[in-house]
Amino acid sequence: MNSANPTTETTHYDVCIIGGGAAGMMAAGRAVERGLSVCILEKNDQLGKKLLITGGGRCNITNAEYDTHAFLSKLGKTGHFLHSTFAQFDVKSTFAFFESKGLELKIEEFKRAFPADDKSASVLRVLELRLRKVAIRTSAQVTGFIAEKKSAANTDAKSDAKKEREPGTITGARLKNGEVVRASHFILATGGTSHPETGSTGDAYAWLKEIGHTVIIPEPSLVPIAIRDPWVKELQGITLSSAKLTVFQENKKQLTKKGRLLFTHFGISGPTVINMSRDVGELLKWGEVDIEVDLLPDKDYAMLNAMLQELFDKNKNKLFKNCITEIIPGKTASVVTRLAGINPDTAINSITREERLKLVETIKHMKMKVENLLGPDASIVTSGGVACEEVDFKTMRSRLYPNLLFTGDVLNIERPSGGYSLQICWSTGWVAGSAIEVPEVE
Repeated sequence: MNSANPTTETTHYDVCIIGGGAAGMMAAGRAVERGLSVCILEKNDQLGKKLLITGGGRCNITNAEYDTHAFLSKLGKTGHFLHSTFAQFDVKSTFAFFESKGLELKIEEFKRAFPADDKSASVLRVLELRLRKVAIRTSAQVTGFIAEKKSAANTDAKSDAKKEREPGTITGARLKNGEVVRASHFILATGGTSHPETGSTGDAYAWLKEIGHTVIIPEPSLVPIAIRDPWVKELQGITLSSAKLTVFQENKKQLTKKGRLLFTHFGISGPTVINMSRDVGELLKWGEVDIEVDLLPDKDYAMLNAMLQELFDKNKNKLFKNCITEIIPGKTASVVTRLAGINPDTAINSITREERLKLVETIKHMKMKVENLLGPDASIVTSGGVACEEVDFKTMRSRLYPNLLFTGDVLNIERPSGGYSLQICWSTGWVAGSAIEVPEVE
């Protein structure tokens, strides 16, 4: 707990870790097992608050893509920065780490890995058990760093320019109550700005700017998408296991993705939507965006037309609404019927060729107009963070302040959903905890 005296300075630690989430706990456990004295400063009243809600409370612990090059290729233009990090702790290392601690893992669709018991709390328990020798301080809100720049011997213009480039030192972390925590090294593990209700509010970005680091302004990047069309809301709660979504701007195709789609009260969500939202957000900066949903992407026009003809031939004396559900289930069939302009009480033998082809067109192209992306409170991951060029990814050290190390979502790394963000936390946390030299005993 916090000290009651706001004017005192705490014990000097080898390592002070700011943020007790996934990356912070991994770094702390690694550092303390190497014999370092470690302190965690966590602004919440408990560790791992955000970890507990990941994956809907199940914790999508990583993505089981064991090929590091293939894994990092999913991180866009920023993936190449992490090669030296993953060379030290990769996806296989994550499996080995958690399984060695008695946590059984399982792999589901899209290579998403979860604890076998589907409980985020089980992941948190493994991490917390490694922190028995760590000084954990909850409800400890940091407000900034105390930093020192090295001075140069002379003061001419050329020397001053050099001085600006010379690395400095972080000597302390200021708490809201006025206390200063001193350490030889500081590991920043405060996360980004997604799920601000868990404490991820981007506090550290202001501190970093104050000491001269470049911070790319965070934006919601992996979020659900709000849709204008009322029919989408009618399908709230409906999940399509395999749909194809195609994004258009000014009638030009921009991107296509295939996978699981969830309809919600505001629009659409699910892994496929989440992973295309960053691109949709960029397009929205330039104008309106439309999305088409293909309900049966594995059937082309001819195949779908033949299916309907066969269905209608078998059910000539039935009403349309009583047989269309053999191809399109339940509530979705009702919406498709209306969008296709067919009276659901029409007898099958009265359906015209034109109506059948219109139905094929509707099933393959359910058009919707994007309203906007949801905000940070709904974001799985936010883009932005510390500029990667200012980080040595072999050690996770700041190039401006070598005793300051960065981990997890505080870095400007692109991260799709599906376990990628947590894997970055495990890898960067492990490397940061491993990079700090153990002081020699006198």
